[in-house]
Amino acid sequence: MSDACCASNEKIMLLSCSGGSNVGQLSNRAAVELTREGFGTMYCLAGIGGRLSGFVQSARDVKALVTIDGCPLGCARAALEGAGVPVREYLVITDLGIEKNKEFSLKQQDIHAVKEAVKETCKNLFIEPVNG
Repeated sequence: MSDACCASNEKIMLLSCSGGSNVGQLSNRAAVELTREGFGTMYCLAGIGGRLSGFVQSARDVKALVTIDGCPLGCARAALEGAGVPVREYLVITDLGIEKNKEFSLKQQDIHAVKEAVKETCKNLFIEPVNG
């Protein structure tokens, strides 16, 4: 049962930072909303970082994987690399011009900008987004 969330036939895996800043929370929120909209599926980055075999293997096997980090510290990237999962499509929210801070009142325009950046990143993937 612990690996049940890993089993999927979805085409795009979304892994997001969930850090203690606005950009970490923007990353998480964008991944949640994209999943609800049918554009890929959010997976558990903590399971990969914790080196749980089912999570790691799912990330290795998926056809398309988008990693969203909040800032240049790259915690999500480091979790993948530490588990031996190749970092493929990669996005850093601060690269979009959104400044990192400790305010957790997320702006809808920032959430939208992150979601659009993820979709733009996926255009390079020669696959169709789920329900998209």
